[in-house]
Amino acid sequence: MPKTTQVPDHPAAAAAFQADAERANWHDQALWFIREKRDVASKLTPDWELLRETASQIKEHVLAHLDDLLIQFEEKARENGIHVHWAADGAEHNQIVLGILRQHGIQKLVKSKSMLTEECHLNDFLMAEGIEVVDTDLGERIVQLAQEPPSHIVLPSIHKRKEEVGELFHQHLGTEKGASDPAYLTEAARQHLREKFLTSDLAITGVNFAIAETGGVVVCTNEGNADLGVHLAKVHIACMGLEKIIPKAEDLGVFLRLLARSATGQPITTYSSHFHKPAPGQEMHLVLVDNGRSAHLGQKDFYSSLKCIRCGACINTCPVYRRSGGHSYHHTISGPIGAILAPNLDRQKNADLPFASTLCGSCTNVCPVKIDIHNQLYLWRQVLAQDGQVPKAKAVSMQAMATVLASPKMYRLAGRSGRFLLRWLPGVAQHKRLNAWARHRDMPSPPKESFRDWYLKNRKTNE
Repeated sequence: MPKTTQVPDHPAAAAAFQADAERANWHDQALWFIREKRDVASKLTPDWELLRETASQIKEHVLAHLDDLLIQFEEKARENGIHVHWAADGAEHNQIVLGILRQHGIQKLVKSKSMLTEECHLNDFLMAEGIEVVDTDLGERIVQLAQEPPSHIVLPSIHKRKEEVGELFHQHLGTEKGASDPAYLTEAARQHLREKFLTSDLAITGVNFAIAETGGVVVCTNEGNADLGVHLAKVHIACMGLEKIIPKAEDLGVFLRLLARSATGQPITTYSSHFHKPAPGQEMHLVLVDNGRSAHLGQKDFYSSLKCIRCGACINTCPVYRRSGGHSYHHTISGPIGAILAPNLDRQKNADLPFASTLCGSCTNVCPVKIDIHNQLYLWRQVLAQDGQVPKAKAVSMQAMATVLASPKMYRLAGRSGRFLLRWLPGVAQHKRLNAWARHRDMPSPPKESFRDWYLKNRKTNE
């Protein structure tokens, strides 16, 4: 099924999401609830900050020695009987997967969650070639049936109400009309997917961690769908970005302790599945994909974003994402981390995303591998402005603001004008077309005087 085209402008798409105030509110609350679970889990974990620092340093080492680690990983994987393929971009990745399917005469497959295959648009490519692709993660299956991309890297259907899922399942799975009980709908999905698992000869998985020392990969799921798909299939294809490498098996414990706690507040994912060699009678393939990662690695201000372990913690805490929804980002990875990865792939198309942030720093504070996300968002804004990728209206307004802030006299005049406007012409200040800030907020009551005026007056009094 083809996916719906997303609006290629974050402010416009966010406004459309905000039009349904009830959805925006519970979306905000649901993500904040998960953020709070993360906070509790982190506080109950001894040496949490030491774990973060250790994970960050391991990833720093990986990025500094990525070429050597990838060669070591490939050698070990081949020794284990795994077929290793290299893809320069998404198109080559898709052709490699199609070639394996054609080699075995396979017309349908099951796939567990993989943001890399979403990045490469594998589903659309294979379905155009007549291949049936079934996403087996429950959230992924929901958005697949809805012909939508995932809106979150961990919770792909977080934007869907249970009633909407019920209607979707009624149309596609034959459930009772009007049914919205989560247990009933989950069981219906389970029965639907079980038949797909049993009749598929090939399974595709993503990769959470690839261990250079052993040549094996680790896949983390909460539903066990990756395990079931792989163990029932004759062919297993694991697709991974180059940055998923970690040096040693002993490093894995650091990341597994951080991943689930940061993502959902769980102590660990329900299934942490290790695939080091094909099972007897099975064939295993690994597809290692660059797709702009090497170029990103060469940027001194932005390379550390490749440390990301796709936990989604920065997304859950981001006030902009929570109120605007994942589809407003028009990129595979949404939220703050997506906003610093996307411009590397296409600056013109994704120039709006680094501005979809308050720069509050909450994303950086919760990142389990200590990526300085908010600083990189700020730096991307500078780069995009210098490249002329900022809309003219925004560029002019930012220049005007810079001029005002650089002049004490103009700053004081602007403050007096603003206080006057709020006090005597509140209708203009609250006008939703003239003042974008007021569209979803009430403007504050104006102070009687500025801090500077208060300070000067009280300073003279005290003297």
